[in-house]
Amino acid sequence: MKKEKQKKFLLYVQTTDAPEKQYSPLVLAQTAKAMNIEAKVYYLGTGLRILKPGAADQIKLGSFPSVKEMIDQTLKAGIEILVCEASKRMLGWEKVELIPGVKIVGAATLNDLVLDAGGTMWF
Repeated sequence: MKKEKQKKFLLYVQTTDAPEKQYSPLVLAQTAKAMNIEAKVYYLGTGLRILKPGAADQIKLGSFPSVKEMIDQTLKAGIEILVCEASKRMLGWEKVELIPGVKIVGAATLNDLVLDAGGTMWF
């Protein structure tokens, strides 16, 4: 019996809260989805700061929508946005409110995703 080939996905990892680095993983994930390629976005390190309510609303560069609008579009497209639990603790956030729709996962999840992904990009 032939083993069914698992469909690959692209993984975009956001590691920073630098405003100029917020658009690339979201634009690329949405583009992948439009190309019928599954995509996931994983936030770790200081990138988590963008996911606090109100933070992404304050970032709008060039003619792009705000980062919050880009995050909303990403989630609406069915693209998972994952958040590193260990990074949350690193930032001293025992209890923190994040924007709706993101999913907090363990650090081992990133290792599993990298091993399973067809490609990984880091920002």
